[in-house]
Amino acid sequence: MSELLALGVSYKTAPVALRERLALTDGAAERFVQELVEGGDVAEAVAISTCNRTEFYLVVSDAVAAEVALLSQIARRSGMRPTELSSVVYAPRNCDAARHLFRVTSGLESMIVGEHEVQGQVKRAYETALAAGTTGPLTNRLFTAALQTGKRVRNETEIGVARTSVSSVAVDLAQEVVGELASRDVVIIGAGETSELTARAFAEHGVSAMFVANRRADRARALAERIGGSVVPLHDLPAQMESADVVVSSTSSPHPIVGVDELELVMAARDGRPLVLIDIAVPRDIEAACADLPGVTLLDIDDLQRVVAGNLQGREGERDDAIEIVEQEIRRFASWMGQLDVLPTIAALREQASIVAEQVLAENAGRWETASPRDLARVDAMARAIVQRVLHEPTLRIKALADADVETPGHGRLEIVRELFGLESGAHGGRDQAARSTDAEVRPLRRRAGDGSAAT
Repeated sequence: MSELLALGVSYKTAPVALRERLALTDGAAERFVQELVEGGDVAEAVAISTCNRTEFYLVVSDAVAAEVALLSQIARRSGMRPTELSSVVYAPRNCDAARHLFRVTSGLESMIVGEHEVQGQVKRAYETALAAGTTGPLTNRLFTAALQTGKRVRNETEIGVARTSVSSVAVDLAQEVVGELASRDVVIIGAGETSELTARAFAEHGVSAMFVANRRADRARALAERIGGSVVPLHDLPAQMESADVVVSSTSSPHPIVGVDELELVMAARDGRPLVLIDIAVPRDIEAACADLPGVTLLDIDDLQRVVAGNLQGREGERDDAIEIVEQEIRRFASWMGQLDVLPTIAALREQASIVAEQVLAENAGRWETASPRDLARVDAMARAIVQRVLHEPTLRIKALADADVETPGHGRLEIVRELFGLESGAHGGRDQAARSTDAEVRPLRRRAGDGSAAT
């Protein structure tokens, strides 16, 4: 029976120094999920990797084995020991895994609660998995429902009305350090969505001299045109940093772009003028040792938490409304997911019972010496009627599990049913179990001493 497994780390469980070792670019995420599915133990896989989290959503037949295997694979890729990861990962299953994704997509699990960007990040992660051919019926339904949940939260609540984004908080941090921004020179490294949002946030503060550096000149030029900035080639970045007041970096580079030796030369040319560096990339774009240089203030993604502390003040009611929407959507998803297992479980249970009845009839075929064909037909019909009547009430109750309350999900109780009846092997588990069982036998009737009643 398939299970949904989520496994990941986030800013809540691991610092940026660890998260950046687990981060995946779009290309790396596509290759990773393909490897998982090609390995045979994972039927479907989607990977989400942002500055605040790296998470995997898998459809597996053995959640425990899949979790162990995935941890080992992640550890090898990141050069870590599985024991290092075990203390920071979370691994919810089935409806709990779906609930987590719904909350992530709704911005409820974000460092900046209610941020809008995360919904786009989840959508792109899903599209990457679609392109890689690693999704399937369960993950398709899961991510479609999650994106619908995020849309409802955004449309039906005001949890995201305030200035709630990594980009806007980065600008707030810059203003907190350097003061009025309108007269400052800002360099933005990168030309992706986060960089554009950051540039627009600076523009709202009156910053007009923005310079964009990026490996792809066409993207940098297009962004500069949209925000009224100027383009600086990446190789000219050190010279531009000599006159900048604030540098914000957000790229998908797997390696640092600003090194400590390079920055030391830049600072020497600034005649003691301070420089603020804000690194909102994961993996980080700026070497951590840069913070030790005189005159340098380096802030990374985890430093945003200080600004975020009051993010929810006055919006607790909106948060509660968002949570209620998530729970409504989870109930719908749980009902759908329950149906995935209910019908196969009923079919497997009935198949197993029919096999047992057939075996008992076959094993005793030679014991009906005086029985006519009509009598044998009656015995066969009676055996099958007993099977139907015995399974009638369990069948009704198993069907009801599909509509079970999400707090006591039917999926878990179906597991118990399958274990009790030996149906773990799937639709044919009943046949396998019956073949392993001891042959049943009809024993002759005998009279109990002292009365005329019959007993077996």
